[in-house]
Amino acid sequence: MSANTTIENLKKRIADFKGGAEMYEYGTVLSVADGIAKISGLAKCQSSEMVSFESGATGLALNLEEDSVGVIVLGDFSKIKEGETVKRTNKILSIPVGEKFIGRVVNPLGMPIDEAGAIKADAIYPVEKVASGVMTREPVNQPVQTGLKAIDAMIPIGRGQRELIIGDRQTGKTAIAIDTIINQKGQDLICIYVAVAQKQSKIARIVSRLKEAGAMDYTIIVSAGASDGPAFSYLAPYSGCALGEYFMDKGKDVLIIYDDLSKHAVAYREISLLLRRPPGREAYPGDVFYLHSRLLERACRLNKNYGGGSITALPIIETQAGDLSAYIPTNVISITDGQIFLETGLFNKGIRPAINAGLSVSRVGGNAQIKSMKKVSGKMKLAMAQYRELESFAQFGSDLDADTKKAINRGQRVVELMKQSQYSPIPVAKQVCSIYAVNEGYLDELEITEIKSWEDEFYAFLERSKKTLLADLIKGWDEKTEGELKAVIKEFMGK
Repeated sequence: MSANTTIENLKKRIADFKGGAEMYEYGTVLSVADGIAKISGLAKCQSSEMVSFESGATGLALNLEEDSVGVIVLGDFSKIKEGETVKRTNKILSIPVGEKFIGRVVNPLGMPIDEAGAIKADAIYPVEKVASGVMTREPVNQPVQTGLKAIDAMIPIGRGQRELIIGDRQTGKTAIAIDTIINQKGQDLICIYVAVAQKQSKIARIVSRLKEAGAMDYTIIVSAGASDGPAFSYLAPYSGCALGEYFMDKGKDVLIIYDDLSKHAVAYREISLLLRRPPGREAYPGDVFYLHSRLLERACRLNKNYGGGSITALPIIETQAGDLSAYIPTNVISITDGQIFLETGLFNKGIRPAINAGLSVSRVGGNAQIKSMKKVSGKMKLAMAQYRELESFAQFGSDLDADTKKAINRGQRVVELMKQSQYSPIPVAKQVCSIYAVNEGYLDELEITEIKSWEDEFYAFLERSKKTLLADLIKGWDEKTEGELKAVIKEFMGK
């Protein structure tokens, strides 16, 4: 037997001996840094598969290269050493889900971080999932009441919609999201707040505020802190969505807030650059649009044949100097069904929520409003639009004709009425009453400074003695209801 034949036989035997198990199920850490491990072996590893390190850490396979696998380490990577053995789990990344998660604070792996004990899971759901097809969905026509007059009247949100909240730092984006959660008390809506790369102090404040309002009884917090690293920030929105899909599959309605997707894109860019993926515009990887589209497309309203549940998504995006045309903002605007644009100038003027009505839009519109709100909001939006056109003339006061003065006068009162304090959502029936009052000119004779106190006293009056009318306004709108509302406003104002 020749030397060449002997060598070939030995090679064959070695290959047969190592076989599938050793070659394909195990690998070795070649290098580890910045939460990224490069591993040789794992030849049959799948994308998004969980791998287990000898030191106990868990990783997620993202880069499948010819001679190595790029893995992001979930959690602490400091104990992982070069040469360490890594094992495939044959499981695509999944998290525990279930009813017991309501009221808890968890990390993106579904592990509790609120020191309230372990959580009993009802099922395991994949973190990544293909969105429901068109044939499983139905039109959005049920409202999600935010409790904010400016949104419920002008930019309504429906169950199953994706409505973007966008604006610069410190303009009240998170405040709108938290008010919306607080307003869901008794509305049969489960809320999930996903904190992406947020400071732990901010998350603690939000949890405390929700507990005070009794909102944690129907809320789950998925927290990826700023100190947890980019892997957790990348996973958090998908984990929150997986939790929401569990409830949606059971026929329930869910509201998910992603705060915020700008930080999510930055975390993904960091991971991609560390994995040596080619950078594109602004160093973001080429699939950064897909990063958000595959997440937000999972928000929908299912038809009755598929359980009838829904996920409503409120993603938040932070702009720089109000630039809506930047890369990530335009991406997310094109994926969503409308946006609520918050403007720094309005915020600094004291108009809060600082919503720019001209640049904000809801593509679902009146379909997501109750009949009475739909009836009164149109006239109010017209008054706002006229005021925006004429606002620059207001300084000339005495030189204006009567009609222009009247339009400016009415617009100023509408703007004042739309102002609202944080953490004080207003039930939709009361909103209808105050908007109807300003539309019909009942506030025209009041000073601007008197409107806030008038509104508070009016709501107290309605709550005290007109609960039947409030119930009727939620059910519908007809001439009889309108007549009763007119009589109630006149009675309150002593006319």
